[in-house]
Amino acid sequence: MSTVSGGQGWWQASDGFWYPPETAATAGAPGFQGESFSSGPGTSQATYAAPPGGAEPTLVTIGDIAVTQSSVITPSGTRPIGQVSWTFTDMSRTTQSIPPWAIVCAVIGALLCLIGLLFLLVKETRTEGYVQVTVQGQSFVHTAQIPVTSPGQVADINARVGYARSLAAAAQ
Repeated sequence: MSTVSGGQGWWQASDGFWYPPETAATAGAPGFQGESFSSGPGTSQATYAAPPGGAEPTLVTIGDIAVTQSSVITPSGTRPIGQVSWTFTDMSRTTQSIPPWAIVCAVIGALLCLIGLLFLLVKETRTEGYVQVTVQGQSFVHTAQIPVTSPGQVADINARVGYARSLAAAAQ
């Protein structure tokens, strides 16, 4: 690994560093140009081999799954997009509760006047859990569990899977 090219055969990954030719065989194909994909906040980035035939732009990422126009790239391997199917499972739960500060304000407010009881109408919505996305094909399965903290994140990941499904349908 170096910040400058060492000559013929050296390749540059998306982290900006140059790597010697002997590492290209372990990373994928000769002339490997890696791409980094992050599963979200608090997760590490990993480098995966670019699809065969040159680097296509990544159209959507879902956790550690990257989707291009013609292929799906996962840590489990790369497959043509027309040969995979997608599964989306929402394993999150959303709860509503009265926050502790509202209870304290209601008790103090109730002692001063009954209008303080209106603080008990305050609700806090909390989402916790995971969304599971599975991409599978013939002799190929990869599952990504993505932590979520809001209903908006669940909807976003569902929309991303819907987009990947439309790309797969268009490729068949």
